[in-house]
Amino acid sequence: MKAELLKRFFRAIASSDQEAIDKLTYVVIEEERSRGHTLLADQLENITKKSQKERSTKLDKPVSSLQDATRTAPENLQALTELPTSKRFNLPLVTIIPRDKLRHHMILPENIEKRFCRIEREYAARDRLAHHGLRYRQKILLYGPPGCGKTLGAERLAWNTGLPLLKVRFDAMVSSFLGETASNLRLVFEDASKSPCLLFLDECDSIAKTREDSQEVGEIKRVVNTFLQILDEFQPSSGLMVAATNLNKSLDTALWRRFDDLIAVPKPGEQELEFILKETLSAIEVGSINWPRIIEQMKDFSAAQAVRVAQDAAKRAILEREGLVIQEHLEEAIAEIKVS
Repeated sequence: MKAELLKRFFRAIASSDQEAIDKLTYVVIEEERSRGHTLLADQLENITKKSQKERSTKLDKPVSSLQDATRTAPENLQALTELPTSKRFNLPLVTIIPRDKLRHHMILPENIEKRFCRIEREYAARDRLAHHGLRYRQKILLYGPPGCGKTLGAERLAWNTGLPLLKVRFDAMVSSFLGETASNLRLVFEDASKSPCLLFLDECDSIAKTREDSQEVGEIKRVVNTFLQILDEFQPSSGLMVAATNLNKSLDTALWRRFDDLIAVPKPGEQELEFILKETLSAIEVGSINWPRIIEQMKDFSAAQAVRVAQDAAKRAILEREGLVIQEHLEEAIAEIKVS
C-alpha cells in the first residue's frame, strides 16, 4: 500500500469517518487486484461487505440478535475446525498456525526472491491459468542449510496467498506400530485436499529417506512408498503443499520429480547479512559501526544467526542502559555464536 494512501486511511480511522473508510477500503482492494493479488482482493472485499451488512443489521435489530453473526469463522478455516487425529492415541496430526503469528519478511538473493514471487503470482492467477489448461505450482520443496529461512519461506507463502497454514506434527504422525504412520500420513493429505490451505511438512526427510539405505527397516521403506503415491495423487483444493529439509542428500531420488518447484534456500551473502542486521536493529539507535568488518566476521552465518547477533547486541545495549548499539556489542554477539 502506498504511503499517502496509508496516511489517509489512518486519518479516516482516527476521525471515525466511516464514509471515508469505506471509500479508501475499495481503493485498497482495487490496488491489490491490479497487482494480481486476486485472492487477497476478494477476501478484503468479502470482509468489507460483511462489515457493512453487520452495521446495517445493527441499526434494524437489537444487539442480542447479532451474536450469531460475530461467531462466523473465516471462510478458509470453516472446513478446518475438525483437525485430523491419529487413530490410536487421538493426537492432532497437524497444527494451525494463526495468521498473526506468521512471519513473512524475508531477505533473499534476487534470483531466489523471483522464484518465491513466481509461486505467489501463479497462485493469484490460478483461475486464468486453468482457463488455458495450465496448473499453478502446487507442490514446493525447499531445501538448504539450517537457519536459512525454509520455515520462514512456508510462512511467507501462506501470508501472501492468504491460506491458513497447517503444519504437520511428525511426533504424532510417526508410530512404531506397523502401517500406522502411512495411515496417518494419508489421513492428513485427505483432509488437506478438502479445503484451501497450505500444508507444511517441515523436516520431511523423516518420511522420505532414500530406500537404498540398507540400514533402514522395511517399515520406513513402506512409508516412503506411501508418501510417493500420495504426492502423485494429491490434488490440493486451491491450496499449496510445501515440504522442507536440511538433509536433501538423504531424500529418496524418486521424490524430487514429484514436486512442481525445487528451491534451494542459500545462506545469505554479504549484502543480505548487512540488510538483516540493519533491519533487525531498526527499532533501536545504532552508533558508528564498521559494517564491512562486522560482515567479514560473520562469514558463513545463516539468516537465523544474523538475526540472533542483532537481537543479542540490542539486548546488551538496553541492559547496559546505553540505549545505543555499538561495534563492541555486535562483535561480542558474533563471538558467542561462533563458540556455541
